[in-house]
Amino acid sequence: MLMLTPTAIEAVRTITSAGDAPTDAGLRISTTDGAETLQMAITAGPDEQDQVVTAQGARVFLDEQAAAFLDDKILDTGQDSDGQGGFVLTQQDQSR
Repeated sequence: MLMLTPTAIEAVRTITSAGDAPTDAGLRISTTDGAETLQMAITAGPDEQDQVVTAQGARVFLDEQAAAFLDDKILDTGQDSDGQGGFVLTQQDQSR
């Protein structure tokens, strides 16, 4: 199952509680092309078939294809070479 780092948890909580977001809002990760491209959006709740990942108040909704692709990943935050922040994915340590 997708894991979230503490900084990713904080980022998800921050963006899903901003403005007029519904109380149960979450970050939805979906794909339409077999996880070649992942899309993120803030939504009021999960779609019927979504897998829901919760961690310390952060809610992430994964469509079926994204859930399969992200099953062994960690969602974190980071900066690119231009200093722009965003989410990054890393592989979970399988030796544990």
